[in-house]
Amino acid sequence: MEFLKTITERAKSDIKTIVLPESEDIRTIRAAAMVQEQGIAKLIIVGNPDKVKELAGDLDISEARIVDPATYARTEEYAEAFYELRKKKGMTIEKARETMQDYVYFATMMVKMGEADGMVSGACHSTANTVRPALQILKTRPGTSMVSSFFVMCVPNCEYGYEGTFVFSDCGLVENPDENGLADIAIEASKSFRQLVGAEPVVSMMSYSTYGSAHSELTEKVVNATAIAKEKAPELMLDGELQADASIVPSVGKSKAPGSPVAGRANVLVFPDLNSGNICYKLVQRLAKAEAYGPVLQGIARPVNDLSRGCSAEDIVGVIAITAVQAQAE
Repeated sequence: MEFLKTITERAKSDIKTIVLPESEDIRTIRAAAMVQEQGIAKLIIVGNPDKVKELAGDLDISEARIVDPATYARTEEYAEAFYELRKKKGMTIEKARETMQDYVYFATMMVKMGEADGMVSGACHSTANTVRPALQILKTRPGTSMVSSFFVMCVPNCEYGYEGTFVFSDCGLVENPDENGLADIAIEASKSFRQLVGAEPVVSMMSYSTYGSAHSELTEKVVNATAIAKEKAPELMLDGELQADASIVPSVGKSKAPGSPVAGRANVLVFPDLNSGNICYKLVQRLAKAEAYGPVLQGIARPVNDLSRGCSAEDIVGVIAITAVQAQAE
């Protein structure tokens, strides 16, 4: 848990405001009480104040700001701003007003309008219900074409990566990115590593082939994505295509990819598709007893993160801390 402890301390060093739209879920309320007790972030809880306080019971969330879209003074302003954002897509002002009564949309607008620095949702909403408002309202970060995800993997007693710490991407969202999308994922994953781990990213574009040891449509996608990423971010320590052992084991990297600045040193592993990424992170988590933090979203213009619907209150606290640190870097 060393990584999460470090992230929590970083969150406390520059307090950010995080909005939580899932006020009818007791896990959110428990997490809010823990965040308040530990001083991790300022919180806005979207919901009916009476219902929130009733659900909280003896839990102390007195420092959280509870905002009800039905009575909030700026709701009409939010509706008008949302209408302006979406009118070319057929949005009407009446529909915009109705949409602002949806807590996730409302919370996302709070981030857009500068009242919150980030949002955490997903305990009782699907990934699509968290990501869709973010894409419609906040859009993607300039220079990237998509929203993707990553896991921070902390492997105990591991000599590889950065002191046993890696970023794996994408393992949770984009099924089969094309070569341009894969290049964007690599660049965003490098930024995520630098933001959260605080070290220099060394990015491997992963494949079942190293430096042309095999040729197929699968390997060509990675080769082309590597070239695109290098062109878009020439300052980045990035190389491919590389097999897993060539990526992280120095002796294998030196043998299979002599002269590569990445082989044997990688700490950011970029997978060619969701199949390989998801399988790999779960195997490392279970077989190497690694701590896996994520999926954390990247590529959105402002920090928004999705929770697993099976998450605990403690998990929510961790994601709030991560979101706050992402906001610090904005």
